[in-house]
Amino acid sequence: MRIGINTRSLLGQKMEGFGNYTLELVTRITKAQPEHTFILYFDRPIDPQFQFGSNVICKSVFPPTRHPFLYIIWFQWRLKKALKKDQLDVFWTPDGMFPLGISTPILATIHDLNFAHFPKDLPKWVAWYYNRYFPYFSKTAHKIITVSQTTKEDIVSTYHIPQEKIKVIYNGVSDLYRPLSKEEKQNVHLKHKLAKPYFLFVGSLHPRKNLHRLLQAFERFAQKNTDTDLVIVGASMWNNQAFKIKPELDHRIHFMGHLKTQSLAEIMASAEAFIYIPYFEGFGMPLAEAMASETPILAGNQSCLPEIAADAAHYADPFDVEDIATGMQKIKNDVALQSQLIKAGQQRVKDFNWDHAAKLLWQELQQLVS
Repeated sequence: MRIGINTRSLLGQKMEGFGNYTLELVTRITKAQPEHTFILYFDRPIDPQFQFGSNVICKSVFPPTRHPFLYIIWFQWRLKKALKKDQLDVFWTPDGMFPLGISTPILATIHDLNFAHFPKDLPKWVAWYYNRYFPYFSKTAHKIITVSQTTKEDIVSTYHIPQEKIKVIYNGVSDLYRPLSKEEKQNVHLKHKLAKPYFLFVGSLHPRKNLHRLLQAFERFAQKNTDTDLVIVGASMWNNQAFKIKPELDHRIHFMGHLKTQSLAEIMASAEAFIYIPYFEGFGMPLAEAMASETPILAGNQSCLPEIAADAAHYADPFDVEDIATGMQKIKNDVALQSQLIKAGQQRVKDFNWDHAAKLLWQELQQLVS
């Protein structure tokens, strides 16, 4: 069998959500199925680390997709031509986008529809492209994978897609995320020059991640609590956002930018609590990573977060700054709550496994060919 995969999100040293998702699953299915040929399509020079095995062919298709107009050229012209030439049995696209009008069976992963509900959170032309093309992607894909029941229901209601066309496959968690000993945590603080205990946020600095309300809530919390800092890990998604921080808090809020997974896992496991209050999300990978790290979670009560975190998080209204600040106070001071959340997280995280996700993905690919 010849399986094509859109791997344009594999970017070497600086991968975010789609890239990590693609890497975890492609690594597993190419290794588990050595008798099948996998053709990976990149949109820039190929990093040697993505040559996963002798059954993997890597192809670079020009041009790099750095603008919505280039998305159209790449998917609907250049990639379409490459797929027809390569005579694939099936094509999987981890970011939901693919050439329209080809006969190859298509399996599309659609992570969420944030652009349909909050288009103003995206650059104008990006929002235009997503809202112009995703209705077609949803209708013409032969099967859709999504990462939460919440997103499945959203796709069904927004695009009127039959429920049986959509399969929910939860994401997994890297083995790098684990609890640390007291001594290991002390070393992490020294390594990253973090003098105080800290709350942690992880995610791209995208408007829907709700960073401005998180910072406002921390300002209120910090008025009564001088012994806890805030660490923010993540790169800007579209453009550099300017966050207004009071001068007296400047030394207590640490923007660390993008971190490699090993460093991020250390930072996660050493945090006093993980604070995650986006108002829209498809899965919320950092939730599962916090559970695996045995770090208590304060989460927003909107979108898929209650589905994914279940009883492993304390919840706050992401639109209510005072409620978020109160949640910070409670998760810091309530030792019984911390213990309860950690214990619940130890159980819930068992539902998030990349090996299991890869097996389910492979089953879907096989069914499209048979």
